[in-house]
Amino acid sequence: MKKLFYITTLFVFIFGKSQITNINDGESLSLRIHYGFLTAGSANLTAKKTNYKGVPHLYVKGTGQTSGAVKAFFKVEDLYESYIDMQTELPSYYVRNVKEGSYTQHLQTTFNHDNNTLILTDKKNPANGSKTIKSVKGVQDMLSCFYFLRSKTPAELRTGTVFNMNVWIDDEMFPFQLKVVGTENLKTKFGTINALKIIPSVKSGRVFKEKEGVTMWVSNDANHIPLLLKAELAVGSLKASIDSYKNVKYPLKFIK
Repeated sequence: MKKLFYITTLFVFIFGKSQITNINDGESLSLRIHYGFLTAGSANLTAKKTNYKGVPHLYVKGTGQTSGAVKAFFKVEDLYESYIDMQTELPSYYVRNVKEGSYTQHLQTTFNHDNNTLILTDKKNPANGSKTIKSVKGVQDMLSCFYFLRSKTPAELRTGTVFNMNVWIDDEMFPFQLKVVGTENLKTKFGTINALKIIPSVKSGRVFKEKEGVTMWVSNDANHIPLLLKAELAVGSLKASIDSYKNVKYPLKFIK
């Protein structure tokens, strides 16, 4: 279960130089996480336009939690926050505050993209203080990478397109690659909608390997909202599917 929430936040956590103009102030997205017919939990994303240090930013909050029977034996309460510069599409400040079973972590990251460094603060263990870490140009966090993807135009997200990026996860940098492998008509609770199918890969050595049987689908329109994430397991698969959406900028074209 921990793995699914981790992947979901990355999916829901990903893709130039444009500006974030297709996200409405107050947008809200929710996904249902399930194993077969069993609801295991939910993941939620909200976006709000604000200022951070006097500069227009998009404040994004992501939460993930288990529910029902799953919560009884594995409780998850995850909180992610990111302040994303509307002009550069890069994160300025990022928070990961998670409780997953007996595991807890509370990290804050401040990005300095001018000199490619970041300041990492461990809020769980204040005695550790803060440390400055060398970064790379254009680094994203687990939330900002998703909104970077969503800012792309339909022409930029065509079959065969490959995106490479470095994503800051916990206290480490990971090189990721995402490939748009095609389009599908995807069935959802709201009806059928055309979707882009995307395969993520993580770099191992000098080659990229598929990320443990993970496939994601986003709407094939100007919104690029997450519709479905599927993670293959030894037995069956875990899924996160769109459960609700509010204040999306462009109408979603579902076919009943």
